[in-house]
Amino acid sequence: MSTFDKREQGFENKFAHDEELRFKATARRNKLLGLWAAELLGHEGEKAEDYAKEVVRADFEEPGDEDVFRKIRADFDAKNVDQSDHQIRRTMDELMHTAIAQVQEKG
Repeated sequence: MSTFDKREQGFENKFAHDEELRFKATARRNKLLGLWAAELLGHEGEKAEDYAKEVVRADFEEPGDEDVFRKIRADFDAKNVDQSDHQIRRTMDELMHTAIAQVQEKG
């Protein structure tokens, strides 16, 4: 194997590792977001955990975060939870930072 091949394989391995971490961090963020939203919706215990799972599943509808945002927005609107779009998106960003840190801690 040439130096070039080894280097290429190293880049491919790093890319795969980074993508795995991004996937784990996004799933963790969505769970944390779901728990945050569940609390605002008045869910507790198992109902809050089930809601968080719904939020995680919502992310598989389309690429990006809009599917998750739309779920939270629709659920808040249905229950008259007073959170602006900006507040929801800011919480999504904050929880992504938290999720990345948690995933990195686990190694």
